[in-house]
Amino acid sequence: MELVPIGVVHSPYRDKSEAPFQGRFSEETAELEIYPEYAEGLKDIDKAEYLIVLYWCHQAQRDTLKTRTPFGPELRGVFACRSPARPNPIAFCAVKLLKREGNRLLVQGIDAVDGSPLLDIKPYSSEIDSIENVRISWFRGDVQKRGEKHV
Repeated sequence: MELVPIGVVHSPYRDKSEAPFQGRFSEETAELEIYPEYAEGLKDIDKAEYLIVLYWCHQAQRDTLKTRTPFGPELRGVFACRSPARPNPIAFCAVKLLKREGNRLLVQGIDAVDGSPLLDIKPYSSEIDSIENVRISWFRGDVQKRGEKHV
C-alpha cells in the first residue's frame, strides 16, 4: 500500500493544540494547495459547495489505541472515537469551498494543522453522504459546546 500526498494544507493552526475540536464549527479559512501534477483533477471542483477532505495528521501520535474524549473520563478505543492519535492518522473533514484559484482551494471549516499532507478530495453531497439521526451510544452532548481543541 502506498499513499501519495496530492497537496498540502495551509491553515492558521501551527500545531495541534491550536486546531479546533471540530473544523465544522470554525469560521477560519484555509488553503488547500494541490500539487501541479494533480491540478488537472480539480476540473469541475468549483461545481461543489462542500468537499470531503482527507488528510494526514502529521503531528499525531501513532501508538495510541485507547484515549479519553472531551465527553467523559472513560477510556475509549481509538476506532470508536475521532481522536487524531491512532495507528494511521487519517482525518476526514467536510469543508465549505469558498473559491478556487488555479491549483489552490480556499475552504472554511477545516481542523488540519498547517503543513498537513493532503491525501484526497471528494465532493460532498447530503443526498449521498448524510445518514440522518445516526448516533453513537456512548456519545451524549452538544459537540459545539464541548471545547474548542483536539484532545
